[in-house]
Amino acid sequence: MTDVLIVGGGPAGMMAGLLFARAGITVQVLEKHADFFRDFRGDTVHPSTMEILDQLGILGRFLARPHDRLHEVRGTIFGKEYVLGDLSHLRTPAPFIAMMPQWEFLDFVRDEAAIYPGFALEMDAPVDSFLQEEGRVSGVRLADGREVRASLIIAADGRSSLARTMLPVEDLGAPMDVFWFRVPKPAGAGLTLRGIIAQGTLMALIDRGDYWQCAYIFAKGMGEQLLAGGIAAMRSRIERAAPILGPLDVVLTNIDQMHLLTVKLDRLTCWHRPGLLAIGDAAHAMSPIGGIGINLAIQDAVAAANILAAPLARGEEVDALLNRVQQRRMLPTRLIQSAQKAAQDRIIGRVLGGGPPLTVPWPVRLLDRFPLLRRIPGRLVGLGVRRERVTSPNAFAAR
Repeated sequence: MTDVLIVGGGPAGMMAGLLFARAGITVQVLEKHADFFRDFRGDTVHPSTMEILDQLGILGRFLARPHDRLHEVRGTIFGKEYVLGDLSHLRTPAPFIAMMPQWEFLDFVRDEAAIYPGFALEMDAPVDSFLQEEGRVSGVRLADGREVRASLIIAADGRSSLARTMLPVEDLGAPMDVFWFRVPKPAGAGLTLRGIIAQGTLMALIDRGDYWQCAYIFAKGMGEQLLAGGIAAMRSRIERAAPILGPLDVVLTNIDQMHLLTVKLDRLTCWHRPGLLAIGDAAHAMSPIGGIGINLAIQDAVAAANILAAPLARGEEVDALLNRVQQRRMLPTRLIQSAQKAAQDRIIGRVLGGGPPLTVPWPVRLLDRFPLLRRIPGRLVGLGVRRERVTSPNAFAAR
C-alpha cells in the first residue's frame, strides 16, 4: 500500500506527486494516457508557477528547456491592437509568461519527481472506480481489474473527474465552446499571445514558434452546425476574424482539423470525503479566459502538500485536514471564477450573441490611454490571488 495515490498526471497531479515524494512519502501517479502529448492544452506557465519552481530550486533547469517569454498580453479589438497587461515590472524571479507546450512542462516535472525514491508514475493506467471500505475511500480499481490502495487518494483527473460522481458540483455556466486548430506561422511574424474580438467572433492565437495554435470561440451548442457547414465556410469565418493568419485555402482543407473543446465553469461545493481529496480541474473547471487554469491547479497542489505532507510523513491520518485544503483554495477559486463569469456575461456572451454592435470596453480604453495601469491586469494574470509558497518538508535537504 502506498501513502498517496494520485489519479491523473496533469499539472496538478504531477506537481503534487513531486511535492509529496520530496517530503519522503511514497506516492504513485496513475495517468490514463500512454504519454503526455496532448496538442490542444494550455501552454502558459505563469510567474506564480515559476515562483514555486524557484522555491524548489529547479527554476534554472526549467528555464533551460526550450520556451518563449511573453512580457505583455495583447488583444485586437474591432481591428485595433491593444496592450492589455504588462508583466515586466513584477517583483518575482521570472516576470514573464513562459510559453512551453504542456507536454514539455509535464516531462520536466516528471523528471524532477523521479529523483525521489518514493515517486512512481504509471502511464496507460485508466481508473474505473474508487474502492470504499467502512465509509472511506481506500483505493481505486483500474480498467484492467487491478486494485491499488493508499492512505489518501487525490483526484487530479480533470473536469470529467471520477470524483465528480461522489461530490456535489455547482455549475456556473459558460456561453461558449472552442474549436482548436493549427495554422503555420510565417517567419518574422513576431512572438505573441493574442486575443481577437470582432463583431460576433472571438479568437485566441498562441505562438508555438513555427505555427499558431488557434482557438475559434463560438456560442455554446453551435458546434455541430458549424461543422455541418463545412470547411470552406469555417475558413471564411476565420479569415475575416484574423487576417493576421493570411489566406488559409491551402492550410485549412478538412473540417476534421477543427478539434472541439467543451468549455465548463464550475466547482465542487465540497472537495473531499474521508480518504479522498479533489484538486485542480477536478475541483474547479476553469474557463480558458486568461489561461490561468494550469497555474491555479498547481497552487492547489502546493497547498495540499503544505497542509498534508508532514502529517502523512509522520504516519498520521489526514481526513480531518482535508477541509483545510478546500478552505485555503476556495477564496482564489471563487474570485477568479467570478472574474471569468463577469467577462463571459458582459463581453463574450454579448459578442457571440449577435446583438447590437459593441464598442471597445471602457477598461480597455483606460489601459490604452494610461500605460501604467497595464500593470494591474499584468499582476492579476501573472500572480493570481493568494499565491502559495512551498512550506512542505524536504526529507532529502541534508543529503
